[in-house]
Order: sequence, then C-alpha cells, then structure tokens
Amino acid sequence: MRAFILLFLFLVSHSQLATARQSLDLTVGGVGLSIGDSEEVTGIRLNYRDRAMKRVNGLNATIWTPYKNMGGDVHGFAIGLPVTGVDNLSGIGYGILGIGANKDIEGIAFGGLGAGAGRDVKGIAVGGLGVGAGRDVQGIAFGGLGAGAGRNFKGIAMGGLGVGAGADAIGIMVGGLGAGAGQDVKGIVVSGIGAGAGRDMVGLAISGVASGAGRDFTGISLSGIATGAGGTLKGLHMAGIAVGASTVRGVMLAGLSAGGMDVHAFSIAPAYLTVQPGGEMRGLSISSFNRIQGEQHGITIGIVNYARKLSGYQIGLINIANNKERFRILPFVNHAK
Repeated sequence: MRAFILLFLFLVSHSQLATARQSLDLTVGGVGLSIGDSEEVTGIRLNYRDRAMKRVNGLNATIWTPYKNMGGDVHGFAIGLPVTGVDNLSGIGYGILGIGANKDIEGIAFGGLGAGAGRDVKGIAVGGLGVGAGRDVQGIAFGGLGAGAGRNFKGIAMGGLGVGAGADAIGIMVGGLGAGAGQDVKGIVVSGIGAGAGRDMVGLAISGVASGAGRDFTGISLSGIATGAGGTLKGLHMAGIAVGASTVRGVMLAGLSAGGMDVHAFSIAPAYLTVQPGGEMRGLSISSFNRIQGEQHGITIGIVNYARKLSGYQIGLINIANNKERFRILPFVNHAK
C-alpha cells in the first residue's frame, strides 16, 4: 500500500497539473492520457467541459459543449455525451444529441439531433433533425428535417422537409417539401412540393407541385402542376397543368396549357397554347386552341388555330390568320408563306 501511495504521489507531482486548467496529464512528451481541461494532448483526453483545450491528436471525449466562444482543434475522434463541440474537427465526431464546430468539420460527423459547422463541412454529416454549415457543404449530408449550406453545396443532400443552398448547388438534392438554391443548380433535384433555382438550373428536376428557375432552365423536368423559367426553357419539360417561359427551346408537354414569348418547340397542351403579342412560334403545336399572337412559322394542330401573322400551316376545324387578305378564316387547313 505504501508503495502504491508513493507511486501515485510521484505521478501527480510530475504531471502537468495546472490549477487554472484542472487537469491530470499522465503523459510523456505530451503523449498519453489527460484527465481534465488540458491544452494540448496526443493520445486520449477526457474532460467534462472544455475551456482551455487548444489541440488534441487522438481522442477527445467530453460530456458537454465548450464554454461560450471556447474550443479547440481535434484531429482524430471527438465524442460527446450528450453533445460535443470544437473549433475544428478533422476526423470523426459523434454526439448523442449533437455535434458542432465553431469553424470547420472535415471527416464524418454524427449528431442525434443535429450536426453543423460555423464555416464549412467537408465529408459526411448526419443529423437526426438537421445538418448545416454557415458557408459551404461538400460531401454527403443527411438531415431528418433539413440540410443546408449558407453559401454553396456540392455533393449529395437529403432532408425530410427541405434541402437548400444560399448560393450554388452541384450534385443531388432531395427534399420532402422543397429543394433548391438561391443562385445556380447543376445536377438532380427531387422534392415533394417545389424544386428550383434563383438563377439557372441545369439537370433534372422532379417535383410533386412545381419546378422552376428564375433565369434559365436547361435539362429535364417533371412536375405535378407546373414548370417554368423567367428566361429560357431548354430540353424536355413536363407538367400536370402548365409549362412555360419567355423563351422555349425543346419540348413542352403540359396537362392543360403551355406558352411563351419566343417558342421554338414541339408542344402538346390539350387545352391551350399561347404565344404572347410580338412573339414567335416555330415548330409543332398540338392543342385545342393554338393562339399565336405574333408570328407563326410552323404547324399548329387543333380545334381552333389563330395566328396574327401566319407563315406556315394551320390544321383544324377553324383556322384564322389575320395577315391574309382573302380567306382569313378557313376550315380544316390554312396556309400562308
């Protein structure tokens, strides 16, 4: 017993024991086991709540998040019961309730409720409720309710309610209600209600209600109700009710209506196709009522076909062409060069 006591006193007297930090460091050259709030350790560090930690190479295990505006870097494993927090994590992090980094996470992070970083997340992040980053997310992000990036996203993201990026998104985004980005989207976007981009979208969009882009949409879309773009639609676009854009290049398949200003497309809209005044239609349109309020340089097939200026063919029961001096209204077929 006396020998054990002497050995214990020897270890304590030679440990890096600092009153302010309240740590017992059983280390040699900074390598070994640290119990308490030590600053730098290579090995295993066990503490209740971090205040002084600067760097850990190995395992850092805590019970609570660091004090406000406190943290350090962990290269290896960061484990929190129930939560854990660091400045930067490079490795694997786990928190029963959550895991967070004041700055960056690079590696794998699992949080029972959430996982996130104040700046960037690179790697794999999973949160029972949400995953997020103040700036960029690169990799794979799964959030029970949502996943998002304050700036750019690149990779695969899934959220039970929504997935989004404040700026650009490249990759695959799946949101139960909505998915999209404030600026450009390139890749595949799937959502229960809405899929969209504030500027341009390139790729595939599938939505239960609507898909759209504030500027141009190039690719394929399938929407339960509507698809549209503030600028140009290019590619194949299908919707249960309506498809349209200022400029259209490609194919429009709509359950009811379709249209635009400058339409060079193959269009099928059972109820209505419209080209706005001053616009132009080229291609083929099949609809009950084809209303070309500009120039028609193509073929329209319907019950009623109207063109303010016809340079093509109208096939239907009633065909109206305002630019013809004779036979402006004809049954079955109307043609003008």
